[in-house]
Amino acid sequence: MKPIVPGVVALILATSAAYAGSVDGSSALALAALVAEHSPDVKAGNKLLLEKFLHGRVYSYAKKINVTANGITCKAGNVDITLHECDLTFGAHKITTRGRKAHELYATLAEAGVPSEGAAGTNFEALSNLDCTIDPVEVKQKAGGGAHCAYAPAK
Repeated sequence: MKPIVPGVVALILATSAAYAGSVDGSSALALAALVAEHSPDVKAGNKLLLEKFLHGRVYSYAKKINVTANGITCKAGNVDITLHECDLTFGAHKITTRGRKAHELYATLAEAGVPSEGAAGTNFEALSNLDCTIDPVEVKQKAGGGAHCAYAPAK
């Protein structure tokens, strides 16, 4: 058996990092709250709680909140600078947002480290398999924890 060359290991690790991402803390909380707002799978009370967290108000709630999406694709125009649009896919449900809400989600994806792409006058932020977990007990401690999101590159 041949030994693995250290450079090959580094290349494998760098390549796998390009295929998946994660974010914690403030960016994860913002991403979860913005996606939850449109999700048919998140209960209304949990949507409200996440919105309040995003506004700096914390409340006691013992259960963790999960926010998932099959895919998110946001685009912003760099020629047509009025273009701001996001498509969110939750199973068979597809929701499109435009304007300020789309720009807010686009900017949050960029803040969360989702790789940007561009083509013919449009910049894109896109991911698939978003899976966020918010732990209200930990968020309430205001110590930087309690929010985690993982995602894969757009398909």
